[in-house]
Amino acid sequence: MTDKVDIGALAKLARLEVSPEEMKKLETEIPEILAFVDTIQKANVSAEAKVPELRNVMRADDNAIESGTYTKKILDAAPARDGDRVAVKQVISRKK
Repeated sequence: MTDKVDIGALAKLARLEVSPEEMKKLETEIPEILAFVDTIQKANVSAEAKVPELRNVMRADDNAIESGTYTKKILDAAPARDGDRVAVKQVISRKK
């Protein structure tokens, strides 16, 4: 982009106070930014974006086990039980 950009006019339009040091810096940065915007505006956006096909990544549960099948074996193997539950030591204290 070879057009000269009037940084002073841009600063006035944006109601910004720009120091002379900032003006020198902006004189090189603004044309680069505008050139980048020009490049983006030339991009082909008419093509529809390809969306990846969704698929289920979970495996099928082919060997489903009926609930309660191993309950008796587990309770018999447990060191302590409370009715139909395995009894364990308290790990977390509820006292504050």
